[in-house]
Amino acid sequence: MITERYQRGWEKLMEVDGTGGERVIESLQDIAPDLGRYVVEFGFGDIYSRDGLDLKQRQLVTIASLTTQGGCEPQLTVHLNAALNVGLTPKEIIEAIMHCCPYTGFPRVLNAMLTAKCVFQERNVSELQG
Repeated sequence: MITERYQRGWEKLMEVDGTGGERVIESLQDIAPDLGRYVVEFGFGDIYSRDGLDLKQRQLVTIASLTTQGGCEPQLTVHLNAALNVGLTPKEIIEAIMHCCPYTGFPRVLNAMLTAKCVFQERNVSELQG
């Protein structure tokens, strides 16, 4: 049964991540379908649907958080694509990652920057745009 919360979350997930988000949820169906439901309901139905920040601001926070945490390159890839989907420029994304350097260190920032470089190349977006 699809709840209102799930529907709201699914619509927000599609707005932000599109097919990338759909692939993540589908990849969980054979191992942890409840986890996929939690991502949709809580992550996107509750958190991403809140007032107070626009989608660009939410993606900047997410990119900074994943960069600082480190070891989250697959999730960072999804959210870098989402950042481009919601209108962030490559320059804004690069600056958000660079801003993490004094707080998290060079290794994590380098990993995040190389992940961004791959996403930009896959999307045929110049790092110098924006």
